[in-house]
Amino acid sequence: MQPKYKRILLKLSGESLAGAAKHGIDFDIVVKMCEPIKKCVEAGVQVGIVVGGGNFWRGRSSGEMDRTRADHMGMLATTINALGVADALEQLGIDVRVQTAISMRQVAEPYIRNKAVSHLSKGRVVIFGCGTGNPFFSTDTAAALRAVEIEADVIMKATMVDGVYDSDPKVNPNAKKYDVISFHDVLRKDLAVMDSTASALCKDNNLPIIVFSIDDPENIYKAVCGESIGTLVTNTTE
Repeated sequence: MQPKYKRILLKLSGESLAGAAKHGIDFDIVVKMCEPIKKCVEAGVQVGIVVGGGNFWRGRSSGEMDRTRADHMGMLATTINALGVADALEQLGIDVRVQTAISMRQVAEPYIRNKAVSHLSKGRVVIFGCGTGNPFFSTDTAAALRAVEIEADVIMKATMVDGVYDSDPKVNPNAKKYDVISFHDVLRKDLAVMDSTASALCKDNNLPIIVFSIDDPENIYKAVCGESIGTLVTNTTE
């Protein structure tokens, strides 16, 4: 299979890194996820990655805590995950750089757009930590923002479900899965693809999203090669 896309932004949820434990990092799982990423790089695809932090902390679920501080804690959680994914990729022989939206120079580069693009053009994987660096914005929005900034061809959202449904398939056994859906319909129907800020940013910049299950990590490479898996969210459904 030949890659369809030249430059991608892969969004990994924090939960996907935790495995059966549902918390923390299962490094064996992370390595398995990184194997198809290695295949993408070796096939000439430029890969940027945004990781969530839900396996450690969720700012929006912090109860009575100040939301800004809680979100800052979440940004630190994403950095732990970014370093874990970087280590797995390095063990597989892939050159990696971690860039963070909050300066922590002892462990990562600061996010600089031109430097990130330079790394990508040299075949390095760039992992973006700390979300956007701002409270009240999700890592989905960070993925959309970074994808637009680096001029990615597509966002690939690897999730715990196998696509976009008209209702929660865990609750409704008759939920309908979409193969293709427009951003307009996603926003109008308030579907759980990304949060509305991220979806609107992708819509306005004509940046498609592919949503698929990470249960089979090989889906990453299949999606890069244009196989019809998961759900494609785009401005046109023709």
